[in-house]
Amino acid sequence: MVKIYSILLILGFLGILAVILGGTLAENLGHPDKDPNKILGTRGRLFLGGLLGFSMGGIAAEFSPLDFSWQAALAIAVAGAVLGVAWVGYANRITGEPVQATNGDPPRAH
Repeated sequence: MVKIYSILLILGFLGILAVILGGTLAENLGHPDKDPNKILGTRGRLFLGGLLGFSMGGIAAEFSPLDFSWQAALAIAVAGAVLGVAWVGYANRITGEPVQATNGDPPRAH
C-alpha cells in the first residue's frame, strides 16, 4: 500500500504545483480565463485536497512506530481524505470564492 500512497502523493503534489504555477503563468500572460484553479473549480480543488489527505494519512500510518495493520492504515488514510476535503471546503467558504460550474452554467455564490 505504501507504493499506492506514494504514487497518489506525487500526483497530488504535481496537481497542486500545476495549479499554482499555471495560475501564475496565466495571470502574467494576461489569460486569467486559462487559470487551472478556475478550470478545476470547487470539485477539482476538493479532489486534490482529498487525494493529498488520503496519501499523507496513509503514508503516516504505514510508517508509524505503532505498527498499524494495513486495514487500520487504510482507515487512517480515508480519515485523512475526509479531513482534506473538509479543509478545502472550509477554505473555499472563508475566502468567499464562488462555486465554479464546469458544465457551462454561470458561477453561483455559496
